[in-house]
Amino acid sequence: MDEITFPSRILRKFVQILAEDIGLESFSAMLLKSESPAGWSAPTQFKTLDDAQSAQAYAYLQSALRTFYGRGARGILLRVGSRLWHDVLEDSTFRLKAQAALIRVLPKSMRRKLILDLLARTLSAVPGNITVHTLDLDLLVVDQTSPATLHQSENSPICFVTLGMIRECLYWADGQEHDIEERACRALGAHQCEFKIVIGG
Repeated sequence: MDEITFPSRILRKFVQILAEDIGLESFSAMLLKSESPAGWSAPTQFKTLDDAQSAQAYAYLQSALRTFYGRGARGILLRVGSRLWHDVLEDSTFRLKAQAALIRVLPKSMRRKLILDLLARTLSAVPGNITVHTLDLDLLVVDQTSPATLHQSENSPICFVTLGMIRECLYWADGQEHDIEERACRALGAHQCEFKIVIGG
């Protein structure tokens, strides 16, 4: 299997937002309690990682957060994912911003898949790692590598940041809340992570 990667520029945004959300003191305490790798004691020390190291850090930080906060980690990571969508879009290329702006003026029925396709391209360190599919009236986002699950084994799905980003990008595009479920997760032994977005019904 190819090495799992995660865009380092997005990791830096993730670390910044997470540290702001829980506070620097809690961020440092979380890393200290989790016996983090040498040098990973402050947000600034994640800036030099390459895409492969970023995938490891992305999974590690979320695992440490789940251990430190227990069930409360879900809400934190969903909030971080929501903010991450806006920060990633703001920091994107002019071309991507123009595509996003164009999507917002299309009919609502067209916006959802197009904005998810744009999100998939943005999050994929390797093109095609994340794909979007139509399921009758509903949509399915498939993440074949899902860096958050790297070396993770859990009893329930853990990709809350991705779920938060999907939820927020859809709301940004059409102004509606959507029912989203992670119905398969690599942390549970699945081959890929799958997020079902209910559109019909």
